[in-house]
Amino acid sequence: MPRLILLNGPPASGKSTLARRYTDDHPLALGLDIDVVRSLLGGWLDHAEAAGLAARALALQMMRTHLRAGHDVVVPQFLARPQLAEQMEDLAFAEQDTFVEIVLDLGPEQMLERFERRTVEGERIEHRDADALLRRGTGSQDLLTMRERMVSMVANRPRAQWIPSREGDLDGTYRAFLAFVESASAHS
Repeated sequence: MPRLILLNGPPASGKSTLARRYTDDHPLALGLDIDVVRSLLGGWLDHAEAAGLAARALALQMMRTHLRAGHDVVVPQFLARPQLAEQMEDLAFAEQDTFVEIVLDLGPEQMLERFERRTVEGERIEHRDADALLRRGTGSQDLLTMRERMVSMVANRPRAQWIPSREGDLDGTYRAFLAFVESASAHS
């Protein structure tokens, strides 16, 4: 049975890294980074909210198509509002697939340090884009507010599983991630 995996967490918690590792280990699994889809839309930075909604709608269709083909989909996406999580859960239920919701746990100080480090390194366009969006606001205060909103939202999602994102222990974080995915799959 295909799995639809939502990998939530604060910025710089390692969501994309874990999703990429999962897809590397699971042939034909789709790592669907909605921020990448958004960046493909013309003028998205000047129309960030509309572009975000359009990217999510496109991503939901991609999820449906890939699940119907019999393959897993992992979505590394920061969420502080429940709508997309609910839509993904409804999609998995409608397709009779397994829905797994994981949240990477990263404290505020670690989040700020990692975000700054990845912005300076600037390897991925999504990371540079996230920094550009934050610079339009109040920077680190926005990051802290984002994290608080995510924690509040997840508190109302009882099936979400928190997994610690430990600096320098990607293997341990990945093992915990896989263990929960397998456990959730066995119970669905």
